[in-house]
Amino acid sequence: MLFERQRLLLALLDALAEPVAHTDFQKLLLLFTQEWEAAPSYDFVPYKFGCFSFTSYADKRRLIERGLLEADDQHWVLSAVGRVSAQQESQRLPKAAQFARQYSRLRGDALIAEVYRRHPYYATRSEIVERVLLGAADRAKVAAARPARLKPGLVTIGYEGKTLERYLNQLLRESVTLLCDVRRNPLSRKYGFSKSTLGKACEGVGIRYEHLPELGIASEDRRELRTQADYDALFAGYERDSLPKQEVALAKIRQWIEQDGYRVALTCYEAQPCQCHRHCVAEALAEIGGRAFSPIHL
Repeated sequence: MLFERQRLLLALLDALAEPVAHTDFQKLLLLFTQEWEAAPSYDFVPYKFGCFSFTSYADKRRLIERGLLEADDQHWVLSAVGRVSAQQESQRLPKAAQFARQYSRLRGDALIAEVYRRHPYYATRSEIVERVLLGAADRAKVAAARPARLKPGLVTIGYEGKTLERYLNQLLRESVTLLCDVRRNPLSRKYGFSKSTLGKACEGVGIRYEHLPELGIASEDRRELRTQADYDALFAGYERDSLPKQEVALAKIRQWIEQDGYRVALTCYEAQPCQCHRHCVAEALAEIGGRAFSPIHL
């Protein structure tokens, strides 16, 4: 079984009727998902050449493994088997053919410039913006879309219910420069949130990644949590028995903020900080460091 978003990839490639270069396909995929879909199938982050979806590349690898795409490092290319499947998907998604007709001749720098003008936020980390946007007004829109640089400080964030890209955009918009993972075991069934993948994604958007497993809670202690009272009891024990032993880890976070000038985000899974031990870590830092460590919960 394919996800609907993977079916979309096949339909778009069939409608475009040609191998599509990596950068071009990212731009076309953004235009389609952001402007032609009510609920976008993919989210994007601002990257070296503009918009980029880590999830779409993960899907590409899965489609290659299933024999539906060719293993081409430079292009998105349907295999013979994939072309048959893609034609079926195109019939289910007539918008793909309409979209392909509208953008049939727009490629390369002209396509990149069009996306930068219409979605300037995704050009805010581009290394080629000066080359492709010749107009001062267009470059000014990109500058205006760039998130403000905020002071060193502390925020917390959970990834529950978020795509990797949406999560990274929250960090970028909050001017986070260091992500501190406080999970005991940084593994996740959700794409993008296991340690190695998350670390590489952070690096790609200019955020340093650090893991402090000693601040985590063992998975066996997190079982049978049904009510807020269960969470509160768990965190009371954590603050009483575990956290006081982690002076070294807490001092490391303080150093990142006070001495190194990072804006640090503590991260774990749960969306609500009251159901995650990261709020205990943040409160311990605030008690030590005062208002400078007063956390913002994203």
